[in-house]
Amino acid sequence: QLQASGGGSVQAGGSLRLSCAASGRTFGTYAWFRQAPGKEREFVSGIRWSDNNKRYATSVKGRFTISKDNTKYSVYLQMNSLSPEDTAVYFCAADSRTWIIGNMHRETAYGHWGPGTQVTVSS
Repeated sequence: QLQASGGGSVQAGGSLRLSCAASGRTFGTYAWFRQAPGKEREFVSGIRWSDNNKRYATSVKGRFTISKDNTKYSVYLQMNSLSPEDTAVYFCAADSRTWIIGNMHRETAYGHWGPGTQVTVSS
């Protein structure tokens, strides 16, 4: 039900925009996670559909922006000032529940996951 797109390869300092489309429905909470080679999957950013409340991981705050499009049932992750440390497979996740901000970072909060999209940042 979730389809992520927009990954690719860029040089350090560049930008990419990831999209997460839900098939004809909306969820209460959406999030982006990422998993770098040899590392555990980590929370990147989350957004609540009803009130647009957002949360960011410290490592991306000020560089990444999460947003949504009510008409397209989609969530986006605008990634600016990319660095090689941002290289990872990025996953879109969603859940029917509207989570409090404090729970957005938990993988177990999300019942729906899309296939990952690769983001590679070269130095």
